[in-house]
Amino acid sequence: MDLRFNDEERAFRQEVRDFIEANLPPETRERMAAGRTPTKDMVVQWQRALNAKGWAVPHWPVEHGGTGWSAIKRFILNEEMQQWPTPTPLAFNCAMVGPVICAFGTDAQKQHFLPRMKNLDDWWCQGFSEPGAGSDLASLKCASKREGDHFIVNGQKTWTTLAQHADWIFVLVRSNPAAAKPQEGISFLLVDMKSPGITVRPIITIDGAHEVNEVWFDDVKVPVENLVGTENKGWDCAKFLLSNERTGQARVGASKERIRRLKRIAAEAPGGATPMLANPRFRDKLTEVETQLKALEMTTLRVLANENKRLGEGKPDPASSVLKIRGTEIQQAISELFVEAAGPYGLVGADPEQDRWNEPELAPEWATLAQPVYFNWRKQSIYGGSNEIQRNIMAKAFLGL
Repeated sequence: MDLRFNDEERAFRQEVRDFIEANLPPETRERMAAGRTPTKDMVVQWQRALNAKGWAVPHWPVEHGGTGWSAIKRFILNEEMQQWPTPTPLAFNCAMVGPVICAFGTDAQKQHFLPRMKNLDDWWCQGFSEPGAGSDLASLKCASKREGDHFIVNGQKTWTTLAQHADWIFVLVRSNPAAAKPQEGISFLLVDMKSPGITVRPIITIDGAHEVNEVWFDDVKVPVENLVGTENKGWDCAKFLLSNERTGQARVGASKERIRRLKRIAAEAPGGATPMLANPRFRDKLTEVETQLKALEMTTLRVLANENKRLGEGKPDPASSVLKIRGTEIQQAISELFVEAAGPYGLVGADPEQDRWNEPELAPEWATLAQPVYFNWRKQSIYGGSNEIQRNIMAKAFLGL
């Protein structure tokens, strides 16, 4: 299998670079280059620039705004955006609920929601996890009861990322508690976050950031027309959504960008210390991660090269679990190397709520971010189906266990 890019693909890569160079705002460029999280306005501004170009949702069906590109061209676009880096198009809109509505939604849902999702006119969040239902998602208890033209929703969701920004939430609910199997009694609903009875409570994570939330539903009325797919068959939508989510978690381009930045940092010597790049053990660990990343890149390209055949057969590719495991493990390993490079300077704290560093004169900005990023990225091997669950999937698919 020839995994080299052809002339057309190399020309497209240059087109993407030229577009980013011309359209990424300077303040966004500076913030992203420093390794900081983009603001909501920066995400919205960048996604709207991509949408105006026709590149916001290249993987969607052409009739709903997709490009009809090959999987390799989509890989190139994502890799270049991650390597600059730019803000990522909002995954909840573009990679999660959008494709679900394309596949399972009614014509009315497609006409109303999809254009607004592409342009980020509506910010969506994901209502899946609950206090007792994370990796075992089918055990969820948040309940809905149909009354006339509405579903009445009661219960709780947790770890709801960026719900503080959201206009809408897509929710899995227990709609038939008497179903023979728990997966058979779940429905997929679209809920307006302004609905009476919804309460969002922040969860402040160990790095001091407000990224995730609890969302409570108290007799929330959801119109029946906001049901996606068939009542009690929402598990089909959930499986479809999660398979899309896992495929994008390799993030090869993002890891390349962070390794480049790490090398520059490790060659410096804050406070007159010996540069970390002079430490043979550090160089060994850095080389090992780079080697693993190159292997992941080759595996990703092989998976993408087989994508059309796989879709034609209607079969999911269990190799997406490999990409999810290795991609998240590599990202976590890179975050550990940043902490090692920062050394004691990583102990200088930041104030995420004020978006500033408490003692900027004591340590470089990247060092104050090293430990918060390290702690935050422990989540990567959990969300989208934990890595332990992915190993179970591979054991069944590859080994027949």
